[in-house]
Amino acid sequence: MRDYTTIQELVNLANEKGGFFEAVLDNYAEDADARGAAVRRMTDSLNVMRDSIKEGLNPDARSMSGRVGGQAAKLLAAVRAGKTFGGNVLGAAGAYALAAAECNACMGRIVAAPTAGACGVLPAALFAAQEEKGYTDEQLVRALFTAAGFGKVIALRSGISGAEGGCQAECGSASAMAAAALCDLAGGTPEACADAAGFAGMNLLGLVCDPVEGLVEVPCVYRNIVGVANAVCAANLALSGVGLIMPADEVIDAMRRVGRQLPASLRETGEGGCAACRLNETGRK
Repeated sequence: MRDYTTIQELVNLANEKGGFFEAVLDNYAEDADARGAAVRRMTDSLNVMRDSIKEGLNPDARSMSGRVGGQAAKLLAAVRAGKTFGGNVLGAAGAYALAAAECNACMGRIVAAPTAGACGVLPAALFAAQEEKGYTDEQLVRALFTAAGFGKVIALRSGISGAEGGCQAECGSASAMAAAALCDLAGGTPEACADAAGFAGMNLLGLVCDPVEGLVEVPCVYRNIVGVANAVCAANLALSGVGLIMPADEVIDAMRRVGRQLPASLRETGEGGCAACRLNETGRK
């Protein structure tokens, strides 16, 4: 079993072992029983992700504050009616990301991927891709291992806590994980997957964490939509052959530096950014 602490080491392992699935699984589990248990656990996580989207699409769902809930159903209805831009993939991905995030805000069961505040990005990317391309659940599970491999490196080298590094550490990390997973699903090389993750992380560099009233609701749930859209675009760049001009590891290191440079008011304290805005109390439309 060989460990990895950088994206480059992970890419090298993926090239040696025939893909990220084998590289990540071999690092996590040494024998056949442990490998089987790991795959079953990841399959369970995929099922919870699917259920969280279904629960979040309930038009009658509301959070305790009443500020979120029911909006994902509205968005998906508009997408299905052809009223939105971006086609079915981006439209559905946005609605699914919002649904999972609203499920979390309404105290439903979600998978922190990598955090509860960013729980919608990865599942939305995978299930929207499945609808469009017909991927099997087994393929999605393998993609989750890819995402996990990238997430491990980001957690080690930068961090995934909004209180420590802003929302770039949560939705930014989730977006990078999702971009790599999408690129892998589509048959991208390990190097292309690394570029996809790097593009995604670079695009959300400096994103602040500013929960209104201290709740993981606004703007958190909406940033899940941005995160998944960014992941799709980043994967598309890498799959088209556009290369990142810097190593993905350098982007992750930049995320760490920028996160620590953010003032405390922009790191989950509820004091700056949108949290300091005057709220509109006119009610829900």
